[in-house]
Amino acid sequence: MKYLQSELHLGSNECAGDAVQSEKLIELHLAELQQQIDALPADAPLDDRLHLTLDRGYALLEGNLFDQAWRIARQALDEAVDAQLWLRAVEACDIMFQSDREESVRALAHGIWLGVTFPIDPELSVAMLQHLVDESPDRSDGAAVAAATAGYLVELRADGEQKENLQFFTRQMLGQVARNHSQVEEQEIFDFWVERLELNDPEKFLPRLSLVLDILTDGVWWFEKEQLRAHIPE
Repeated sequence: MKYLQSELHLGSNECAGDAVQSEKLIELHLAELQQQIDALPADAPLDDRLHLTLDRGYALLEGNLFDQAWRIARQALDEAVDAQLWLRAVEACDIMFQSDREESVRALAHGIWLGVTFPIDPELSVAMLQHLVDESPDRSDGAAVAAATAGYLVELRADGEQKENLQFFTRQMLGQVARNHSQVEEQEIFDFWVERLELNDPEKFLPRLSLVLDILTDGVWWFEKEQLRAHIPE
């Protein structure tokens, strides 16, 4: 699974134990991506350009070049939203979150809102919600709501082998949240915990997720949510 793995696949010659070699491989990968960007014709689709640009952003993260990664992702977010390229917009938010900047949590909230609102690759939506789970205190209801939303999106949007893989992943995620939240170990207690927190009813947990995101952004959004809702597919 692409988005739920942290390592960058640079080829079979990469040696995980050799920091110098890894750094050189990242530099090479960055140069190759820049060459591909520069080679794009002027009339190339924006999605193609953003795809390569954001791949470069992920590579910058691997090289711990967080300031550069943030800058290109922040610009890419605005371009992607304007062009209604929702997958690229969420990828940009993912890169900004992983850039470990002061506004990274705000970027995460933006990415989650876009990834839940629009039918993008469910794996990326799950990855963004996993970030929220990882960032939340153990006893936080926000982590439970995020994990429940991840499972709901998988049921709604995934299919085939991807659905099977993501179902397993999100069930494990929710189970771990239950253990951290309330020391839940047994199935019967887990079922009661889910019902008590209303995690089996998207009409209840989705509005709660929205409240969490408003808190994370401190009410400051980089786009007009109401305007974007007009572009939600039927």
